[in-house]
Parts: sequence; structure tokens; C-alpha cells
Amino acid sequence: MLSYRHSFHAGNHADVLKHTVQSLIIESLKEKDKPFLYLDTHAGAGRYQLSGEHAERTGEYLEGIGRIWQRDDIPAELEPYLRVVRNLNRSGQLRYYPGSPLIARELLRPQDSLQLTELHPSDFPLLRAEFQKDARARVERADGYRQLKAKLPPVSRRGLALIDPPYEIKTDYQAVVEGISEGYKRFATGVYALWYPVVLRQQIKRMIHDLEATGIRRILQMELAVLPDSDRRGMTASGMIVINPPWKLEQQMAGVLPWLHSALVPAGTGHTALNWIVPE
Repeated sequence: MLSYRHSFHAGNHADVLKHTVQSLIIESLKEKDKPFLYLDTHAGAGRYQLSGEHAERTGEYLEGIGRIWQRDDIPAELEPYLRVVRNLNRSGQLRYYPGSPLIARELLRPQDSLQLTELHPSDFPLLRAEFQKDARARVERADGYRQLKAKLPPVSRRGLALIDPPYEIKTDYQAVVEGISEGYKRFATGVYALWYPVVLRQQIKRMIHDLEATGIRRILQMELAVLPDSDRRGMTASGMIVINPPWKLEQQMAGVLPWLHSALVPAGTGHTALNWIVPE
């Protein structure tokens, strides 16, 4: 199945959480001079037009990035991420949203590299065109999960793998764990950042149980919910699970998560969560 298009959901509350965590990890990796690899298993189109048919149809960005990008009380931890958003919208009007590959491109240094994978027949050409002039980037149309086996470990032995599948089919919840496990066997010191949607809480509980069963240590979970859990159709929350998180990520998100919840969910529904699934 390849029906999912992120352009319908670009810039929503889940993207805000995902790209906040992504940018904080990248900024931490940049604190050492040695280069690193950024691997994006499900990269999407790269950038999204918020005035386009897809984003306009759902309007999800209005309750996501639209609520925070021009606020004057933004925590310092959000500044790298939001700087990328502002650079795409220099007119002061929110017209474009950067996907995770563009955020990485803007934050990475000349010595770092990008490995981007996308299978969707419509999104792959857009992604390839976006990066065709970037010598640091390699763009492939291939199975993203397999890249965790094929492209790791990087020569530099430093890297971040962002795993953001569409979860179109139930087996995606198993495939992400299997992919991470394969990558970890080859590159145990890498950072793995897994995004997940909460549609049915039981699916997330099973996925976490499977992650615990791998024996991998140092697994941190961050979650932002805009609504209480529900058996009805639709995403109520999203989260990031990070293996080998940078040492200060937990402390950073402890301050950022309450701010994001307050800014993105004026009604105060839902919750935030920050905990170790598996500690050291």
C-alpha cells in the first residue's frame, strides 16, 4: 500500500513534536566536530505547500505549526527548528512547511551527510528534485526499513536514523521494531528516533513490548496528546521513541513538552508523557 501522502498532515501537532525532537538530536550531534550520517527511512516529499489542495483540505497545520511559529515566548530549544520554518516563509505568511529531510539539510554541516529513502511514486521525484544539487545527499527509491540494515554503520560511526513510516498497515508496527533491531546489531552506538501515532493505544503497547524484548537499552519515550485515548477513528496523540538519546534530551523535553501542550492544545485536553521505556 502506498496511498498515504504526508501533504495532508504537514505541519500538524505530530510534526511539531517530531521535528522538535529531530532538531534537538541534530544540534547535540553537532557539538562534536566529527561528521555524522542522517538517515531518513521514510523521507516524504521534502517540503509541503500549505496553501495546496491537500493541506488546505485538512487544515491540520493551523492547529500545529500555525499556533507557534511566530510566538514571542518560544523556548530556546525550539529555535533551530523554527528558524528553518521561518527561512521557508520569509514573507511572514505561512505558505510552506519543511519535512524532516529539509530540516536536516538546513541544520547539518558541510562535513555531514544525508541518506534519504522514499517509495511513494509521487513523492520520490519531488524529494529527488529537492536534493539534486546537494552533494551531501543521496536519495533512493527503496524500502526504508531495509536501509537500517544496508546503510549502517556509517563510516564515521556517528549517526541519527529517523524512522517515520505511514503506519498504513498493521505490520508497520512490527516492521519498525525489526528494522531497528537489524540496525542496532550493526550500529549499537547510533541514535534511532522512531515516530508513532496513537490511533489505538493497544497497538503502541504491543510495539513497546516488542522493543523491550529486543534487549536494547536506553530507550526514551516522549508523547504529546491533544485528546484523550479513544476507540474511535483518528489520531489522538503522537510520540517519539529515541534509542541512545543525547544526554541532555530528556531534560530539554521536560521543559519543552508542557510548553508545546499549552501552545498547541488551548483546551487543555490530552496529556504529555516523558519516561524511560528501558533505562541504562
